[in-house]
Amino acid sequence: MSSALLALVCANTPLQSAYELLLSIPVVISIGALEVAKPLLLWINDGLMAIFFFLIGLELKRELIEGELSDKRNIILPGIGAVGGMLVPAVIYIYFNSHDPIAMQGWAIPAATDIAFALGVLALLGSRVPISIKIFLTSLAIFDDIGAIVIIAIFYTAEISFAAMIVVACSILALMCLNKRNVIHSSPYILVGTIMWVATLKSGVHATLAGVVLAMFIPIRSKTDPDISPLKIMEHDLHPIVAFFVLPVFAFANAGISLKGVGAEQILHSVPIGIAFGLFFGKQIGIFGLCLIAVKLKLTALPRGISWLTLYGVSALCGIGFTMSLFVSSLAFEQTGVNLLFDERLGIILGSLTSGILGYFILAYSLRGSRKLEQPTT
Repeated sequence: MSSALLALVCANTPLQSAYELLLSIPVVISIGALEVAKPLLLWINDGLMAIFFFLIGLELKRELIEGELSDKRNIILPGIGAVGGMLVPAVIYIYFNSHDPIAMQGWAIPAATDIAFALGVLALLGSRVPISIKIFLTSLAIFDDIGAIVIIAIFYTAEISFAAMIVVACSILALMCLNKRNVIHSSPYILVGTIMWVATLKSGVHATLAGVVLAMFIPIRSKTDPDISPLKIMEHDLHPIVAFFVLPVFAFANAGISLKGVGAEQILHSVPIGIAFGLFFGKQIGIFGLCLIAVKLKLTALPRGISWLTLYGVSALCGIGFTMSLFVSSLAFEQTGVNLLFDERLGIILGSLTSGILGYFILAYSLRGSRKLEQPTT
């Protein structure tokens, strides 16, 4: 939050030119004929965010093997909610922008949920929040992340370089061998993963997906010593790096909206309006609506400790798209130049802010007088 505010300050004060120059600094790494040349902004979006997606991949693998998602009873309701939380916001965005082929590139922006910010708002409620709510929100966000990964892979991939994809395939085979041979040291995985990231970058597939693929091959436990978990060690080591460096740097680099000359025309443009409405209304309608239908049809049940009002508050909280929405918007518009006509970040910040405020107050009301008391059951 502080990084985003700092970016806004820099973009709307005499620091603006320095801010823009910083993000446009060319950074080049060259080894023989192989060269990776990008401005600093894209190194942040393609490089640092690969670390973020690597952490998501580690968390996903752990949850699927031995976490909450290993029990299918715990995944039905958040899974259904996640589908609605991605589908309805996208439909709302398409409704506002179907007339504009360029604007339609951003249809997936309001489908994202920023789990770090959502859990941060939830933490403000303290001990009143039952464990079942945290599990539901985290599980829903994991499914949301899976959806985002699929969307990026399918819809935000450029022309494919088959030579680079061969290198990616060889890297995956190498990772598979490391896993089968029970290699528990992180260095070989990081080395092969770096090669795979560069090859993915050159292939036309978005480079952050290399982080997810790498995570799938990190052993969750050593075959010779079950008490050693390479995956959990990496996850533990990466959490502070992602929380206190990767995400703040990403927010600083992408949230710098210049408000000079911004009027009703810019704010009411179909792109920011579609994003804001998608995040604010779409998440509430999609998540709460599909969960309500699923429970009424007896496909699943509400977890203990979650009332309908509480579920509605969590649904609203999922409208905080922020970093994930900013990331998808960078994929959709960073190379088109259309952000000279509108700034999609206005919609992201407006939709995320209003969703966070509404979700907080609904949950504060629904949980009043509660204490942290439940064990998670469904």
